[in-house]
Amino acid sequence: MDAYTGFASVYDMFMDNIPYEEWCAYLTGLLREYGVDDGLVLDLGCGTGTLTRLLAEKSYDMIGVDLSDEMLEIAMEKEAEDPKGILYLMQDMRAFELYGTVRAIVSICDSMNYMLEYEDFVEVLRLANNYLDPGGVFIFDLNTIYKYKETMGETTIAENREEGSFIWENFYDEEEQINEYDLTLYIREEDDRYHRFEETHYQKAYDLDTVKQAIADAGMEFVTAYDAFTREAPKPDSERIYVIAREHGKQNRQS
Repeated sequence: MDAYTGFASVYDMFMDNIPYEEWCAYLTGLLREYGVDDGLVLDLGCGTGTLTRLLAEKSYDMIGVDLSDEMLEIAMEKEAEDPKGILYLMQDMRAFELYGTVRAIVSICDSMNYMLEYEDFVEVLRLANNYLDPGGVFIFDLNTIYKYKETMGETTIAENREEGSFIWENFYDEEEQINEYDLTLYIREEDDRYHRFEETHYQKAYDLDTVKQAIADAGMEFVTAYDAFTREAPKPDSERIYVIAREHGKQNRQS
């Protein structure tokens, strides 16, 4: 089934444990370290727009792209209630289009792990290279093989709240390096009945060497990778990493 359909309506509720403001501070620090203090920034896989809005509050002119109409509907409801000047576009990350270039692109909360084929991973990077200003940066995070194998694999997560509950079952295929999430949701309606939704999500793990090769194949320049929320190199037990790639080629074409 399509991902983020029924889940979209309760996504913010069940994700309220994510420290988005801390994530934003870390990401903003990285952007400014690479000279992006303001200007246009694209958020790929923006979801309900929580991080997009926080970045807009940091003086960035934000564009949000997501494939889920349901997630974007919630993002646009937030925008209508408290405008931040964000442009939202319903597009596939593997085929996104912009009217011009942007200073930076970010993709956070493991959106890049949804690229199940290496060719799709490269294509997102290729498009990022195309739509970045000369020397612009693409910053994205990834769940690691260690996280899928040692932390998430073959585990079940369940949570019950007054507004709804979910059961989240994980199955990790070590050979394919793909994690399957089977998600069952029970969402409370206004008449106190519960509506059941079922979704299946798939994410693929990429080791850092493969990521570096994908960046090169896309024509970009690999800059660095960090153990998430630090300035330290990824460790064997890192559960999430941040990768920074730089636009390459436009200066050469202009000269």
